[in-house]
Amino acid sequence: MRNGFDGLAGIVRNYLSKDPVSGDVFIFLNKTRTHIKLLYWDGDGFALFYKRLEKGRYAQCTALNAPSLEMKREELLMLLEGLFYSDMKRKKRFKFG
Repeated sequence: MRNGFDGLAGIVRNYLSKDPVSGDVFIFLNKTRTHIKLLYWDGDGFALFYKRLEKGRYAQCTALNAPSLEMKREELLMLLEGLFYSDMKRKKRFKFG
């Protein structure tokens, strides 16, 4: 969790083989899941969101062997709010296209 903008962008590029300027949000959790960093390219520079929980832990997002996981915007918001989306069932919704 000591990495800043360039360090996290390097991890995305070299370890995850993703493009850090793609517009995706990249989520980093520490080992104890009490700190979270979100790295995002907003078109003209990186934005970094950093949060430390005073109590509790963030939900386990990935399997232990998987370095990355794609999640929906709603799942990210639930993660930040402390909700466990794996316990919830998604209702059918209309999807255009």
